[in-house]
Amino acid sequence: MKPAFDVWLPREAGQPIPCANAVPGTDSSLAALDYFRAAFLAQLTGGISPNAVALALSDWLLHLHAAPGRQLELALKWHDAVQELATHAALLMSGRPPACPDAPSDRRCATPAWQTEPFQLWQHGFREVRQWWADATCGVPGVSSHHTDLVSFCARQWCDLFAPANFPWSNPEVLERTAAEHGLNLLAGMGHLADDLARKAWGLPEHGLEDFKVGVNVAVTPGAVVFRNHLIELIQYAPSTDEVRPEPILITPAWIMKYYVLDLSPGNSLIRYLVAQGFTVFCISWRNVSAGDRDLSLEDYRRLGFMAALDAVNRCVPGQRVHAVGYCLGGTLLSIAAAAMASQADDRLATITLLAAQTDFSEPGGLGLYIDASEVHFLESVMWAQGYLSADQMAAAFQSLRPIEDVAGRAVRTYLLGERAHPTDLVAWNADSTHMPYRMHAEYLRKLFLENELAAGRYEVDGRTIALRNIRTPIFALGTVNDHIAPWRSVFKLHYLTDADIRFVLTSGGHNAGVVSEPGHPGRWHRLCPRPKNGLRAGPDDWLAATNLCEGSWWPTWVEWLAHRSGAPRPANPRLGEPDADSDALMAAPGSYVRQG
Repeated sequence: MKPAFDVWLPREAGQPIPCANAVPGTDSSLAALDYFRAAFLAQLTGGISPNAVALALSDWLLHLHAAPGRQLELALKWHDAVQELATHAALLMSGRPPACPDAPSDRRCATPAWQTEPFQLWQHGFREVRQWWADATCGVPGVSSHHTDLVSFCARQWCDLFAPANFPWSNPEVLERTAAEHGLNLLAGMGHLADDLARKAWGLPEHGLEDFKVGVNVAVTPGAVVFRNHLIELIQYAPSTDEVRPEPILITPAWIMKYYVLDLSPGNSLIRYLVAQGFTVFCISWRNVSAGDRDLSLEDYRRLGFMAALDAVNRCVPGQRVHAVGYCLGGTLLSIAAAAMASQADDRLATITLLAAQTDFSEPGGLGLYIDASEVHFLESVMWAQGYLSADQMAAAFQSLRPIEDVAGRAVRTYLLGERAHPTDLVAWNADSTHMPYRMHAEYLRKLFLENELAAGRYEVDGRTIALRNIRTPIFALGTVNDHIAPWRSVFKLHYLTDADIRFVLTSGGHNAGVVSEPGHPGRWHRLCPRPKNGLRAGPDDWLAATNLCEGSWWPTWVEWLAHRSGAPRPANPRLGEPDADSDALMAAPGSYVRQG
């Protein structure tokens, strides 16, 4: 009888394990001082390098100081803005209605209450200031595009912090609610604030998140852990149909998140949906690493993660090719593995599906604002000091990318209007923390983000350069229209990196909500493009102009694409795991790794 689980060895026999205290790129112990200093500073800045921000500001200020023409242009724009506000105020004082200004940029100010004075004047003034700063931080000759983006983003966030909608005395909706409820809304809001502060101080989950429990009401699709090593648990899900397709599906989620984003509540579980469509589904559940895993590399994630899972799937469903699926960072890993397999004539993959996954990082989205050499050194120092990057440290960067309008809007509803929104299963999943090991994340940031080795054809696996162009397996690629982590135009660049047959779909929603888009969800849509007869590649804008808008979820479109590349259904086998393994000894899904804090 074969064992259901594997044993992990960190390196080949006889190969030295890197010292846990080694400083990247140097053997000098004095260099540790630099890492200690950066790691200490990171505790005060939320993991964001102040040097990177200072460099961007100095670049902008120095070049603006040396551009008298641009200074004069900004002075004239400021004069025009002040004149418009003065005209608005004069008309208001004279009792005549001022000309209606442009629609407010803050969607919270679109209600009729904001069309009364003096709220309309205050909102008009805010828009003029915000627009002036947008002009001031863009178009300064000589400033690098990266620094321009960062300074513009910071200026926009600071302006939005002082929007009239954020304060009770300048928000007419708050004033009306307070008058109508005799201040009870403010009393309720203060109660919500006290509760949130207490939960933060005691390390408790946010309000309402305790209602979602892994294995109870999320991650409940029936299945079992059929393989385990130090890095992954592989879950096989029990069939729910009498017949199944012969080719299994192997899902590789990102290890920056817990896998059950694809198996949330039964009504919006992508995994449960695939099982119901007659597929045998396997999913990787990544181990939540600790300081002892600091030297796990990106190659370890390929070898002990995807490749080990693929081998296990082949043992469980022998003689069949596999539909491989990668989500976010898991899709990038799948692309690397598929390119390496192609160079070795390994044809075990029937199809490849990449969900919101980048292979070209030249336009990485919002995170590109922070990821430069200074920030990478900063994050390396943090991870060097503790062995991993925690979820809280990652969350600081992600949270800072959220528009202040959205953050402040939630605070106004909760603390000023007294409305407590109940979290969804997706929000609860997002708060379930994970860690990123030091070595792997440093390699990911440097090799993929900074140096873009995968797209440039310089990425190596086992000492050999791999090429995405060698992939001939059919590819289904999904982009989401509001994705700030993997912008869809960046995901679309896969067309330029491989000659494989690509079916690209653009869907509504963002990086997570766009993927978790079950049929029947109101307001969902996706776009498809008829295949060009000449087979030539097109740019993203040309592709978008040629697409057809389809109402509803993209899930059925994907399942149809998979079905056309699968064999005829055959009777389902209710037995899980390897044919000669003891199924009674298998741990029930969702396993143990997903429960690690």
